[in-house]
Amino acid sequence: MKTILWVAAGGACGAVLRYCVQALTSGAEFPWGTLVVNIAGCLAIGLAIGAFAGVTWFEGVGRPFLVAGVLGGFTTFSAFSADTVLLWEQGRVVPAVVYVLSSVACCLLAAALGYRIAGAVA
Repeated sequence: MKTILWVAAGGACGAVLRYCVQALTSGAEFPWGTLVVNIAGCLAIGLAIGAFAGVTWFEGVGRPFLVAGVLGGFTTFSAFSADTVLLWEQGRVVPAVVYVLSSVACCLLAAALGYRIAGAVA
């Protein structure tokens, strides 16, 4: 139960951070806020996993709070990126490439499908 509370607290922080970054760029003709959030989240998850993997406090509290919580609330793109990097680092190049291509293609198709379904229902 403690772990879930750490994730929830971190998620709330990450969501507020994402909102603040995106609010700074609202009205722009390009989605700068989302791009900045995704890049920053990917950098942060790489730093965290690279620096603290295997460290007791990180595995017990830090990973749930920072990785799943803060960065999960900030951007799930960071988790996608970390999964891909780990596959690549394990020498699993084909699964890494399949994961990237299928994630991007399927998520874009799912978003488009959802958009069309909502338009048809409205």
